[in-house]
Amino acid sequence: MLEFGHTILGPCCGMVLADLGAEVLKVEPPGGDPTRRLKGFGAGYFAFFNRNKRSVVLNYKSTEGLSEARRLIAEADVLIENMGPGALERAGLGESAMRALNPHLVYCSLKGFLPGGPYGSRVALDEVVQMMSGLAYMTGPPGTPLRAGTSITDILGGVFGAVGILAALRERDRSGAGDVVECGLFETAAFLMGQHMAYAAVSREPVPPMPARVSAWAVYEIFESSDYRSMFIGITSDAHWQRFCEWFDCAALFADPRYATNASRIDSRPDLIAALTEVFARLTAAEIALRCERATLPFAPVAQPESLFTDPHLTATGSLAPTRMPDGSTASLPKLPIRIDRAALGLYCSPPEAAESGATPVRWRGVQP
Repeated sequence: MLEFGHTILGPCCGMVLADLGAEVLKVEPPGGDPTRRLKGFGAGYFAFFNRNKRSVVLNYKSTEGLSEARRLIAEADVLIENMGPGALERAGLGESAMRALNPHLVYCSLKGFLPGGPYGSRVALDEVVQMMSGLAYMTGPPGTPLRAGTSITDILGGVFGAVGILAALRERDRSGAGDVVECGLFETAAFLMGQHMAYAAVSREPVPPMPARVSAWAVYEIFESSDYRSMFIGITSDAHWQRFCEWFDCAALFADPRYATNASRIDSRPDLIAALTEVFARLTAAEIALRCERATLPFAPVAQPESLFTDPHLTATGSLAPTRMPDGSTASLPKLPIRIDRAALGLYCSPPEAAESGATPVRWRGVQP
């Protein structure tokens, strides 16, 4: 697979497939992918989204580089690209020309918008489509749109691209013919809004932002412990409520008819939340966690990303892979959140230096190369 990608969208698609065992060759311009040199929050992009790949440097805008790109594409199974609208077409590497060169090629184009609509020629970013899809509106409090806390549409768009590629390859097994896979950031963000669009259709009411929503559950809240730790607690059924009251010594609350059912607890929510705030304020975060575990209640401490480096569950399940950072140090970063019995999906090559060949990709047990 050839990846003409940068930033997150294309590299994420390539990473997913590389983690699953594909041989992914990242095509970089002279000087390397500019993503390598991003600062601020962008400083982590290259290190996370480019593992398990090899790298080649070529200038496809030059005669020699174009010839080399065409040679690689002629032998490839898949091409992934998230360059600007029309960039590869102008260089002579567009979908029609490349599928004529290689009829078995699956050509995956990841853009801001799917073609054919009035936005098709626009340049988009993750934050742009979060704003125009309603995702930012749904995330922030009323009147304060707020982007989500990760590049969710870039990442999910890359995953959808990988799903489309796998489906096209499976169809090629049957027909022998390649295909075109397209995914748009805006359409990805719209997909994320599907549940809220359905709510609007069913309720015939404007959809409130998540911080202002009327929850389906009376207790779905962040509370503060006695040692000033924030803890999320969810009580989503009457059985949860009974077990909560047993383990947190709240017999009086359980006997109160205002809190007998989830529906009545929603109606009396202000008083209930005030009472529970006092209950949790008397306990440490560790005590709250222990009681919630014993009562089998949904709960979580409010963590920060860096706390995941040493998370005991991620460590025990082997869900983190020691990865080389650009400065030569090592950090444990998340693997794909799936397991497949016949394949070890992990790290076999840290993100490559420009033009660096990587290690041999994972082989599935019982399957010959």
